[in-house]
Amino acid sequence: MAGGITKSDIGGLLAKQGILIAFVIFMIGFTIANERFLAPENVMGVVRSSAILGVMALGVTFVVISGNLDLSVGSMMSFSTIVVLDLHDKIGPEFAIPAMFVMTLCLGAFIGFLVGYLKLNSLIVTLGMLSAIHGLTLTYSGGKNMDIANKGETWFAVFGQGSVLGIPVPILIFGLLAALLGMVLGKTPFGRKVYAVGGNGVAATFSGIPRARVVFTCYLLSSLCVATAGLIQASRSMGSQNTVGQGLELEVLAAVILGGASLLGGSGTIFKTIIGVLILGFIQNGLLLVGLQFYAQYVVTWVIIILAVWLDIAAKRGRLLSPIA
Repeated sequence: MAGGITKSDIGGLLAKQGILIAFVIFMIGFTIANERFLAPENVMGVVRSSAILGVMALGVTFVVISGNLDLSVGSMMSFSTIVVLDLHDKIGPEFAIPAMFVMTLCLGAFIGFLVGYLKLNSLIVTLGMLSAIHGLTLTYSGGKNMDIANKGETWFAVFGQGSVLGIPVPILIFGLLAALLGMVLGKTPFGRKVYAVGGNGVAATFSGIPRARVVFTCYLLSSLCVATAGLIQASRSMGSQNTVGQGLELEVLAAVILGGASLLGGSGTIFKTIIGVLILGFIQNGLLLVGLQFYAQYVVTWVIIILAVWLDIAAKRGRLLSPIA
């Protein structure tokens, strides 16, 4: 009927905005189930606890938009956390922090070289590096956890425990980094090259875009964000297990996909990634408030990833179900 809402219109809306619609439904349900859900202190707590995941997701957004994956970020975060904690007592925080950043960037550069210049499959490379970096972390730490000796005599805690004008420093770091990388992705020639490489790598190469260099730089940015997340984690706890980042790679990828970045490359924004991080954080917090155990989050994360991938593919073809089905 002319002017009416058709079945295809509803399907198209669900395909494009289904995650946000589901998020609104979740928020309403959690608010009804527990009145503390939207309390200011709970909201601030969720955003603060999501900052580490969010910082990592910012870098992975570049990688995914370029048409690649990075499954090494969890183990790389463990490595950076352990390294900065170990070096803190040996050489002091003013030298430990830059040393950790350099070491983490070297890992990112190595992955970028393999994927960008040698053109190896990013899934295979980063899956292998996940195990390799985990082994490197265990070797570096001797299989032991790390703790700062004199916790009350160092300014190192400011990155994870400090606040400015009532706003926790982790949130400020997340916000500032998101604003900077958002400008890089959306307002610079490099950002346009990232979209071009992810949208059609062959066409981008023939257009004169240095595809290998763009991919290499995306992995460098990802490792920079991971090092920042490791710094926040180490500063927040002032000690850490050597497996602190284990499993985070899937949560990071889920947040990026929830934000609308396509696994096929060429689409996504920093702003939408932030939304994806917050969706994941509030859903996990809501599940805990209604009484579900923390391990139920793993099942929910899996469901969310499947739903996000389905909606992503549906948005590309303009309908929820395959025409062949």
